[in-house]
Amino acid sequence: MKISRVINNSGTVSEFILLGFTCQNETQIILFMLFSLIYILTIIGNTSIIYAVWSSQQLHTPMYTLLANFSFLEICYVNSDVPKMLTNMLSETKTISFTGCLFQFYFFFSMCASEGLFLSVMAFDRYLAICQPLHYSTIMTHSFCANLAFFCWMGGFLWLLTPVILISQVPFCGPNIIDHFLCDLGPLLALSCAPVPRTTLACGTISSLIIFITFLYILGSYSYVLRAVLHVPSGSGRNKAFSTCASHFTVVSLFYGSVMVMYVSPGSGNQSGMQKFVTLFYSMATPFFNPLIYSLRNKDMKKALKKLLGGLSKRFP
Repeated sequence: MKISRVINNSGTVSEFILLGFTCQNETQIILFMLFSLIYILTIIGNTSIIYAVWSSQQLHTPMYTLLANFSFLEICYVNSDVPKMLTNMLSETKTISFTGCLFQFYFFFSMCASEGLFLSVMAFDRYLAICQPLHYSTIMTHSFCANLAFFCWMGGFLWLLTPVILISQVPFCGPNIIDHFLCDLGPLLALSCAPVPRTTLACGTISSLIIFITFLYILGSYSYVLRAVLHVPSGSGRNKAFSTCASHFTVVSLFYGSVMVMYVSPGSGNQSGMQKFVTLFYSMATPFFNPLIYSLRNKDMKKALKKLLGGLSKRFP
């Protein structure tokens, strides 16, 4: 790998080097093939859910509309960092421009914030369906569902505006090597010319707020849901409610478990190896498992996907 320090005439860094995974070439090739396979399957799985919801009239409900939006978010999520990571694994320079680094940080963590908001809205949808079933159809209308989806998309991008503006004002004069496969907050601020405690505190506070607010709201929603489900007589209705909520809560556990290990646990972000592994998990593994979790534990989704696969097999025998 060629490492060069690029500094413009004003003495500031104009590009960074994403060190990525420091291992032998043979291991890099194996990782490249593995990550490429996961990336392709993630795109296929989430695209299948979107098409299944779009093509099946039975799935034209608020819950599945939110799920389709969530799947599209996951596609955008993996595309915000994985293609660059895969390119750098085969590249000798592994560079990213200063502007490109800011854009990657902004889009990646905006998607992360939007994911937390979508999980909160999906928990709210399940709360209404199970705890307030008589009012569900009057509250969760299609227009209200569309407004919630819009709020999740815009909320994530607006939430990260302040951190990216603050980071853009941080002076970088070298070195320019980021010991990560993406432009993450900690490794990036560690390269600043001078300590920036206020920026670090502000960015950390904003990141922690979105994590804790959405997580606590989800926990509160599912505590009410669980209490309501336990009062439902044993039978198909209770099993269906458990199955649907279990799918949602599994995804919540995967996402928030990895994010909190990364950004909340004391000292977890200090080890670059652990930092890369945990970031890799919630940026690749979580979007990869989401389609499997929702399709395997949901009868309506399995039926729609089987119909989709049957149609494709007839079209391409």
